[in-house]
Amino acid sequence: MKRLLSLTLALLLLALAACGGDSGGRDPGGSGGAGSGEVQAEDGYAEARIGDLVHSYFMDFTVNSAYTASEYHGHTAPEGMKVLVVEITIKNTFNESLPMYDDDFQGQWSASSETDEFSWPITEGEGGSDLDTVAEEQLPAEYELAVNESRTGDLVFDVPADEKDFSISHLELFDDDSEGDTFFVYFTAEER
Repeated sequence: MKRLLSLTLALLLLALAACGGDSGGRDPGGSGGAGSGEVQAEDGYAEARIGDLVHSYFMDFTVNSAYTASEYHGHTAPEGMKVLVVEITIKNTFNESLPMYDDDFQGQWSASSETDEFSWPITEGEGGSDLDTVAEEQLPAEYELAVNESRTGDLVFDVPADEKDFSISHLELFDDDSEGDTFFVYFTAEER
C-alpha cells in the first residue's frame, strides 16, 4: 500500500510539473535562499523556501538546510550522481500518533525544461525494500511521532551531479486513499 501511494505521489507531481510552465517562476525573489514565514496551501498547492514553517493537515515541517556532497557517512552516490542531504524538522500537529515514512517526502530537480525528475530517500531499496540508515542523524524509513512530538533529521537522496536547484515535496494522503494538498520547498543546495 505504501508503494502504491508513493507511485500515486510521483504521478501527481509529474502532472503538476507539466502544468506549471517553466521553472523560472518557482522563486519569485530569484534568490533560491531562505524563507521567512509560514506557508499554507491555497487551492491544493503551496510553495515554500528553506526556513519556512509549512502547515499541512497532519504536521508542520521546516526544511532547515540542504547541501550536496560526494558521500554521506560512507554512502557514496552512484556514478554521475551526488548526495543531497536535507535537514528537516517535522512536528505532529494531528490529534493522534502519526506513522511516518521517509518517503513521505520526495527530492526533485529539473533535468530539462520539458521534464522533471525525482528521487526517493536512500533508505528505499530495490523492489521497495527498506534499507538501514547510514547515520544517526538520518531519518529512518519508518518511525512514529506522538501527538505534539517533533523530530529533526536528515533526508538523503542520490541526485544528478550537475544539478544544484532542488525541491522537497509532500502530498497529503488520507486513510480513504484520497489526496489532499501538495507542498514544495524550493532551494539551491550548498556544495560541500
